[in-house]
Amino acid sequence: MGHVLASLVLVLGACTLWRATAAAAVQQGLVTVRGAVSVTTKGGKVADRSSVVVWLKSVTTFGGGTAVATPTEQRFKVVQQRKRFDPHLLVVPVGSVVEFPNLDPFFHNVFSLFDGKRFDLGLYEAGTSRSVTFPRAGVCYVFCNIHPDMSAVIVAVDSSHHAVSSRSGEFSIPNVPPGRYQLSVWHERFTPAAPAEYPREVIISAESSSLDAVELVDAGQALTPHKNKFGHDYAPPGPTSPLYH
Repeated sequence: MGHVLASLVLVLGACTLWRATAAAAVQQGLVTVRGAVSVTTKGGKVADRSSVVVWLKSVTTFGGGTAVATPTEQRFKVVQQRKRFDPHLLVVPVGSVVEFPNLDPFFHNVFSLFDGKRFDLGLYEAGTSRSVTFPRAGVCYVFCNIHPDMSAVIVAVDSSHHAVSSRSGEFSIPNVPPGRYQLSVWHERFTPAAPAEYPREVIISAESSSLDAVELVDAGQALTPHKNKFGHDYAPPGPTSPLYH
C-alpha cells in the first residue's frame, strides 16, 4: 500500500509541476510557434517531410515576454550500436556536450572533418564512451573511421528555440517570447525553394504564432560518399580482426 501511495504522490507532483510550468509560460507571454514544411520534386510533392531542422534566432523581444532559461552546457547522447549511430540526426544548442558511447562488441573511431566541429575521438572499445563539446553553430557530419556505412548529423544552433519536422512536415516550437526572429531551416537533402530568403525575418506574437509554409525542394542527393579520416578510401575489412565485426 505504501508503494502505491508513493507512486500516486509522484504522479500528482508531476502533474502539479506541469501545470505550474504551463501557467508560468502563459504569464510570461510565451507562445508556441507552429508551422509546416512543403517539399516538391520533379515528380510532384514529397510525402515524407521529416527531419527538417527549424530554428528561431532572436533579433529583439517585446511585450514583456522572457525566454525560458536554458543551461549553457547541456548533455546529449549519440549511441553506437549495431553499426549505426542513434539518433541519426541530433539538434543541440551551442555549448552542448555530446557523448558517443560504444555499445557494440567491437571498436569504433568516431570523427568529423567538417567545419561545424572537427574532431577525432580515436579508437575505443565496447562499453566505453567519449564526448565532444560544440562551441559554435554549424552542421557536423559524423562518421566512423572503421565502418563506412555509419553516419550521423549534429546541428548546433545558436538558439534554444528549435524543432524537427514530422513525417507530415509539421513542427512546433514551444515557449517562444514575442518578438522579431530570424527563421532558419536545414535538411540533408532538401533546400529552400528561394535560398535568398533564408534566414527570413518573422514576427512572433500571441496573435501571430503560425508561420507561413516553409517551401523546400528535393535536391535529390544527400551527402556524397566520404573518405576515411585520412582522406583515403576505406580499406576492406579483415576477416579475423576484432575491429571490423
